[in-house]
Amino acid sequence: MDNRQAIGSWLSGPRSTAEEMGVDFGYPGERLGLPQQGPGSVARFGRRAAALAIDWGACQLIAYGLITGGDLNATGNWTLPLFLVLVLLTVGTLGFTPGKRIVGLRVAAEGGGRLGFFRVLLRTVLLALVIPAVIWDRDGRGLHDRLARAVQVRI
Repeated sequence: MDNRQAIGSWLSGPRSTAEEMGVDFGYPGERLGLPQQGPGSVARFGRRAAALAIDWGACQLIAYGLITGGDLNATGNWTLPLFLVLVLLTVGTLGFTPGKRIVGLRVAAEGGGRLGFFRVLLRTVLLALVIPAVIWDRDGRGLHDRLARAVQVRI
């Protein structure tokens, strides 16, 4: 391997280098037995981010209008606890938050079906820590989903 190939493989990253060597990573969700596209496929980042923005915005509006009486300084203190309660209650009972429903997503157990209460609780606590939610595996699942054995899928 000459210098250009060595530098090129370093710049393109380990995944692209592995693919050039013949490793097949498949599509996101293939290891979980999910379809590549359509209902039941792994939710992509854009939809998940949109659902998060909708849910966070709704919690900010509730905190601003109903809890703090319009005090902007106190609104930020209430948004995260409201968001966590929203996620815990709605994912635990319905399988989706209002934002996820609007963008067409739901949270399911790896083998299908709903998550149990303790898995939803674990997922919510890890989501509150933020870092597990921004570390993804090759299926596009956050560490919080992976540890709770959950997957966000399209509906």
